[in-house]
Amino acid sequence: MTPRIGAYFVEWTAPTGDDSALGVVDFSIFPHVDHADLPENTIAEAEKWAAGLPNPAYAIDDDTALTVVDGTVEVVSEGTWRHFPA
Repeated sequence: MTPRIGAYFVEWTAPTGDDSALGVVDFSIFPHVDHADLPENTIAEAEKWAAGLPNPAYAIDDDTALTVVDGTVEVVSEGTWRHFPA
């Protein structure tokens, strides 16, 4: 759904040869922040990841969702999240 996934999440090479994705929304997502099974998914790692993107991004945990209506993003959360403007 995002325009870019960032090198952090690339596990295969897209036909374009980069980290581009569908681009349905104009921001990228770093999922599963602070998940017990993913100790490397921290806000600090998300910040480093977001610094390498040309677009806005969100880091969200499993208690957070993003809604997009007419281009407006709303964060729905009872957990941990952070917005990284472009």
